[in-house]
Amino acid sequence: MTVIVLIAAAEGLRGHLTRWMIEVAAGVFVGNPSARVRDRLWNLLSDRIHDGQAIMIEPARNEQGWTTRTAGRDRWHPIDLDGLILMARPRR
Repeated sequence: MTVIVLIAAAEGLRGHLTRWMIEVAAGVFVGNPSARVRDRLWNLLSDRIHDGQAIMIEPARNEQGWTTRTAGRDRWHPIDLDGLILMARPRR
């Protein structure tokens, strides 16, 4: 399963994601696209997010069973702490 969260994103990006995923709440998308589709969606999001934020949670072969990607401005950054993925807030 894949989860994408968009913050302050253009309506066009949200509309594009609804072709592949279900929007369960404003800016929160859930689905099970293939790895190829997921990579293409991420390339589109990261190119077009501009001043917004995009977060993707996707399956991975690690202890937690998932990994994350982030793009945009003032975004939280994933950090690896002894194999555990945590999110670090941006410093102001």
